[in-house]
Amino acid sequence: MLASKRILLIIGGGIAAYKSLDLIRRIKERGVTVTPVLTRAAEEFVTPLSVSALAGEKAYRDLFDLTDEAEMGHIQLSRSADLIVVAPTTADMLGKMAGGLANDLASTLLMATDTPVLCAPAMNVRMWEHPATQRNLEQLKEDGVRFVGPNEGDMACGEYGPGRMSEPSEVVAAIEAQLADGPLKGKRILVTSGPTHEPIDPVRYIANRSSGAQGTALARALSALGADVVFVTGPADVPPPDGVQVVCVETAQQMSDAVDAALPVDAGVFAAAVADWHVAGASDRKLKKSRDGLPSLAFAENPDILKRVSHMKQGRPALVVGFAAETNDVLENATAKRDRKGCDWIVANDVSPTTGIMGGSENAVVLISNSGVEEWPRMGKDAVADRLAQKIAVALAG
Repeated sequence: MLASKRILLIIGGGIAAYKSLDLIRRIKERGVTVTPVLTRAAEEFVTPLSVSALAGEKAYRDLFDLTDEAEMGHIQLSRSADLIVVAPTTADMLGKMAGGLANDLASTLLMATDTPVLCAPAMNVRMWEHPATQRNLEQLKEDGVRFVGPNEGDMACGEYGPGRMSEPSEVVAAIEAQLADGPLKGKRILVTSGPTHEPIDPVRYIANRSSGAQGTALARALSALGADVVFVTGPADVPPPDGVQVVCVETAQQMSDAVDAALPVDAGVFAAAVADWHVAGASDRKLKKSRDGLPSLAFAENPDILKRVSHMKQGRPALVVGFAAETNDVLENATAKRDRKGCDWIVANDVSPTTGIMGGSENAVVLISNSGVEEWPRMGKDAVADRLAQKIAVALAG
């Protein structure tokens, strides 16, 4: 997929810069030309010699290299690649990019380019969560910059949380998705997945048995066809796929907000098993047993994400796909749901305990659309995802 492509790799300063060496090796294994650029801070963690040796190309460091600048070399560098990857992307680099600063070679390249940019952030958890960083992140997303990560985990500084740079394999997957030449290239698709957890008190919640496996497989399949996928997931059992923009949520309201933030999209695929209700006035303290008997829980309706998006008057996706998990009268109930929600397609399945589908590795679905009803044989969830992704590609092409 990547053979003959050219990538300009900007290596930022930070302990995560060591991952750039493995990243170069993995990219080169795929037949890609890698041109490395190091910031001054990056040179404190990896040497230009090691980077250049692995890339097989000159490692660029200075803006005012007279030999190259005689022909405006930084302009040529910024536009000769198919993709610019910034890994690691420091908080300082995010700030420069969002603010339009160009005071060194790396930031000047990013300002002078019309090439797509993919960033792999890496920084201390407090820096990542700082309001300024989050403002810069949102601005860059609006500008069209793509992101992979960061992951959550232990930091070199001893703290724990989000801010770890994605692993090289994850960055490569994101690069492959960005450069994919499949039928969905240039299309932005939203996929929701997994269950939602609706709190009763700080230690208890209402949920369902969804594993998130089908939604995850679908996001992966759409990305493989070249789509730019925004993956909004509840607390699923399976990890999210590589190469997509992951937004983790817990409650139905948080999922609804994340969907709004992801719009507009070309297609919305709502595979999440969103809880219909939440506990009104959930306790902020653990509920205790008492002599007064069982606690009384009052319920309130959660936002109906599928219905709201399906009925949008402006900005409605060209294709809206809903899912219906039923335990009886699957076709009848799913058809009624499609009419009630107003979506284009409904993917229905029987999740009664005897089927082993909910939480299992296989699925047997019925696709309901204006064209009629298609009953698919039982198959692995990856195969279901591939087949549905192909149909979505055909629908968006028409």
